[in-house]
Amino acid sequence: MEAFCSLPVTPDLSTLRAKLQGLLQFLRKALPISSAHTVDFYTESVWEKLVDLSPETVLEVLKRSTREALARPSDTRPLMEAGKESGITDFPKIFCETSQKLVSVEAFALAAKYYSVQNLGICIPFEQLLIALQGNQKQKTGENVKLDEFMNLKKSHEVQAMSELICSIADYYGIKQIIDLGSGKGYLSSYLSLKYGLKVYGIDSSNTNTHGAQERNRKLKKHWSVYYTRSKLGVNELALKMAKEKKVQDQIKNKGDIERVCNNSPANQEMMFTSAFLPDFSSSVISNIRKQMENLHVYSHREENLCFENAFSLIDLLPINAIEPTSSSQIPKRKMSEANKERRETTSKSNETYIYSPLTSFITADSELHDIIKDLEDCLMVGLHTCGDLAPNTLRIFTSNSEIKGVCSVGCCYHLLSEEFENPHKECTQEKWGFPMCHYLKEEKWCCGRNARMSACLALERVAVGQGLPTESLFYRAVLQDIIKDCYGITKCDQHVGKIYSKSLSFLDYVRKSLKKLGLDESKVPEKVITDYYEKYKPRMNELEAFNMLKVVLAPCIETLILLDRLCYLKEQEDTAWSALVKLFDPVKSPRCYAVIALKQQH
Repeated sequence: MEAFCSLPVTPDLSTLRAKLQGLLQFLRKALPISSAHTVDFYTESVWEKLVDLSPETVLEVLKRSTREALARPSDTRPLMEAGKESGITDFPKIFCETSQKLVSVEAFALAAKYYSVQNLGICIPFEQLLIALQGNQKQKTGENVKLDEFMNLKKSHEVQAMSELICSIADYYGIKQIIDLGSGKGYLSSYLSLKYGLKVYGIDSSNTNTHGAQERNRKLKKHWSVYYTRSKLGVNELALKMAKEKKVQDQIKNKGDIERVCNNSPANQEMMFTSAFLPDFSSSVISNIRKQMENLHVYSHREENLCFENAFSLIDLLPINAIEPTSSSQIPKRKMSEANKERRETTSKSNETYIYSPLTSFITADSELHDIIKDLEDCLMVGLHTCGDLAPNTLRIFTSNSEIKGVCSVGCCYHLLSEEFENPHKECTQEKWGFPMCHYLKEEKWCCGRNARMSACLALERVAVGQGLPTESLFYRAVLQDIIKDCYGITKCDQHVGKIYSKSLSFLDYVRKSLKKLGLDESKVPEKVITDYYEKYKPRMNELEAFNMLKVVLAPCIETLILLDRLCYLKEQEDTAWSALVKLFDPVKSPRCYAVIALKQQH
């Protein structure tokens, strides 16, 4: 562990388990709220079963709590009071001991905030980790490139932040190879390879994504070429311009004199070369240009020690396939010297590793990377918003492959996780589940359920900005379910209506289109009946709004449980030397902002 003494101290496994125990005590009482499906809100009388307060009271308290939280985001004193010494709230004040109904919205909201990732004290600040990784070395990231021409602001923010962290970890280990699981459109992979000169394999299960990633990478290279030409070639372009304006050196007639100078010291040789190429400039100007050219580096920081020998050396030193010129006019028409050709070929060969290679493969926890990547070496495994089981499988692959020295995973789509104890009576041959991963939750046979995981996914963005869910569309679906139950005798409807709400002109239109999509005879329900159902439940729409706000407040706790499970799993592994949760993104820009990071011991 000595090699990691400079990295931030993280909670040990016993501390994390204590946090986990407190969270579970709260969720045992609160989980029914997250588990309730809004489709069955009226048919199952959800409000009456779970909440012993008026919807007006719930809405007023939660909206006030949200305003106060936004006004004082760093004020944790009420949380400390709520946690007391044990970190466990007084649950009888939140839920009735007899009916298990919610009786205090204030205490509920406070407890939910207390058990969020940020307030449990289990998260490492991004900046702190960067400083520790970089040490006294200034991160060599070059100029920031505006990526919003082909990425939205959210994706651009995510790619740049995660790339900086990955590059810092790669430098910390001296690693050049990156494996990007669930690479999707290839934005992260392309950026890592082009900006930081890393050799990236982007693996995605979709062949369409792989081909699309190749095309986007080509466009990114073209964009990069334009940016690079504008921002990095200032001195080089000046030298090229001066070279074009050079006068024929009639003064140098004696070839023997040139040869004698060339056989002298390197300084004299350089002086003769510069004088021959730039005759109309004073020695002070030439000296200044030379100094600027010596300080100018190739775009990839890994070739930063290569300086220019002449006005054309930038193009010579670039890997042949690294940048696509936007037009042939950008490359000066000239004869390349044999020495320059040889140097460029050598440099290109040495830099062929700094590329992005999209691969198509379906990844499981048992995937053999050597079968997918033939030149697998010491590497980092990363994933930006890896979907469902791919996030936990990424961690399992990390722990089972000696070549993978570090992992940085940002998961998403919690509702697609497979849960070991969700259907205990259903026969299944699956051995490795998405949740739970750690020993403690396996011993507890803990299950969240799909509805709880779905509510966490849907609510995260609203948690960041203090908003609720789109109530009217959910209201339409809940009333439709009551119509289906009463008029068709169907108590459970597993079919999805889809995005009919956005295409409907009214509730009547919504019901007609939905029944048709579900394959039900719409003539059985007259227009008057549909209208009556709408009028019956319209005054109770605020119940659904208030209930969804409760689910929004609880959502971060479900995410905390999933992330704690993954972190505890990593802490349980003997070869994991350092692991942590890191708040990688701005939660307003990217609500799924937490990265699970683990590193193996350096050798």
